[in-house]
Amino acid sequence: MKINELEPEKLEQAANMLKAIAHPMRIAILGHLDDGKKLTVTEIHELLNIEQSTTSHHLGILKDKGVLQSKREGKNTYYFLKHCSLSNIVDCVSKCTMG
Repeated sequence: MKINELEPEKLEQAANMLKAIAHPMRIAILGHLDDGKKLTVTEIHELLNIEQSTTSHHLGILKDKGVLQSKREGKNTYYFLKHCSLSNIVDCVSKCTMG
């Protein structure tokens, strides 16, 4: 499906997802969740070297806007990309900023 074939509400949803992604830490989070990886808040905050509360805040925004999903397994909650194709955005951004 092409962008000009989307209904207005789908375009709004796409714009909200892009707005949620448009933050350096959130782009970094997506980068760590590519290739179907599932990580906990603790794993992500250690990878990014930021506070756990900050990590939770960013994950909440990404989940709220439909970018991420989470699954509870025992004591841990794992976060992962809701749509695998979202990793293409990170690839695109990294290619566009090379140079």
